[in-house]
Amino acid sequence: MSSGSRSAPSTLLHRFDRTFRVWHYGVSHSSLLLRSRMDGVEDCRLDLLFEAVESMQLVKRYEGLELHSVDDSTFSRVYEESGVPPKWRGTRLVVHLRSRSGTGYVQCGRVVADRHQDDEGETEPRDVVWSLRPSGLRVPGAQAGGTKAGTPG
Repeated sequence: MSSGSRSAPSTLLHRFDRTFRVWHYGVSHSSLLLRSRMDGVEDCRLDLLFEAVESMQLVKRYEGLELHSVDDSTFSRVYEESGVPPKWRGTRLVVHLRSRSGTGYVQCGRVVADRHQDDEGETEPRDVVWSLRPSGLRVPGAQAGGTKAGTPG
């Protein structure tokens, strides 16, 4: 499975002790942006960019966001409901979003967390603080002891 160990129901992939809001969805590039702005306590902005988004179920705001893998049945259900052909399963993730203010999921090709020193525009170069792609998780039929979840991808 592309979203964690097939035997474990869920694996914590990453935790952000910040509030994220759904900021933008771009149909042309199939990208979803969740943003945590500077707020007086936080001295930088964090953008969580989901690339190659196939399907999603979201709430508007995530307080104390945790990203988790999903179990086999959820993984299969999301793929069936989204209509993504089975041949693409090894190239996509299903990431479960959990927080104090709601839950959801994103089926995507990659997720990247970038830190920015400004609160609105884009700064270059990208300051990637965390990323994940399917190769960072166990793939269907892979042997135990595969790559570690949450490694840079």
